[in-house]
Amino acid sequence: MSRAATGPLRIGPRAGIALVLVTFIGIAAFGWPLLADRQSGLAHAQDAPWLFAALLPLLVAVVVATIADQGMDAKAVAMLGVLAAVGAALRPLGAGTAGLEPMFFLMVLSGRVLGPGFGFVLGSVTMFASALLTGGVGPWMPFQMLAMGWFSLGAGLLPGAERIRGRAELLMLAAYGFVGSFAYGTIMNLQGWVILQGMGQGVSFRPGDPVAANLARFLAYCGATSLGWDLGRAALTVVLTLALGATLLKALRRATRKAAFDAPVSFDPGAGSGPGHTHNKT
Repeated sequence: MSRAATGPLRIGPRAGIALVLVTFIGIAAFGWPLLADRQSGLAHAQDAPWLFAALLPLLVAVVVATIADQGMDAKAVAMLGVLAAVGAALRPLGAGTAGLEPMFFLMVLSGRVLGPGFGFVLGSVTMFASALLTGGVGPWMPFQMLAMGWFSLGAGLLPGAERIRGRAELLMLAAYGFVGSFAYGTIMNLQGWVILQGMGQGVSFRPGDPVAANLARFLAYCGATSLGWDLGRAALTVVLTLALGATLLKALRRATRKAAFDAPVSFDPGAGSGPGHTHNKT
C-alpha cells in the first residue's frame, strides 16, 4: 500500500461549514459599527470579549472538522502547535518597527502547504500565542486572530497547488504576501478607526453617517496613518518569501508527507511479497 503525497489539505464539508460560520461572525464583528446609529454608544472595546468567547470554540470546531474530514491524527495537531510556536517567536523580532513582522511569510508558506482550514487555525492560534508572549493582550486581540486567520486561509486557497512549483510558485506566494499584508493592515485599521473620534473632518468615523461616506473617510485614514507601516510589512514578507521560501516549502512538504496528511491510499502489487504485505511510501 502506498500513500502518494498531494497538495494542501482540502476543505471538507464539515470544516467548510465551520469556516463559513466563523467568517460570518468575523465580518459582522468588524463591520457592524458602520451600520450602528449615533446613539448606540457601543464600541469594539465592549464587543471584543464576546467575539473572543465565540472565536475559541469555533477554532476548535474547525480543527476537529478538518481532522474528521481528512482522517488525520494527533500528528497534524502537533505540527500545528510547532508552527504556531515558531510564528509567535518570530513576531517580536521586528519589535513593531515600521511594520516589520517576519511571521507573515511563515503564515503564507504554511497556509500554502497545510491548506485553508488548518491555515486559518494556524494564523489565529499564532496571533493568540504571540499576544501572550509579548503582553499584547487587549480588545484588539480577537480581531488580530481573525485577520491573521483569513490571511493564512487565503494562502491555502491559491491555485495550482499540485502543478505550480519552483520560481513561479515563489513569485505567486510573494505577490499574495504583498497584497495580503496590506489587506491585513486595512482590516485591522477598521477595528481601531471606529473607536477614534475627533481626528479631523476628512478621516474621522461618524456613527450614523451613510456607509459610503464613512468608507471614503476610512480610506483617507488608512492613507494618512498606516500606509508606510503596511508597506514595510509587505516588503519584508516578499523578501523573506523569495529568499527562504524554497527551503521552507520543501521542509514543510516533507513533514506533511511523513505525517501522511491528505494521503490517498493505493495498493502497490509489486511491493513486498506474500499476502497481506503492505508498503508505506512517503
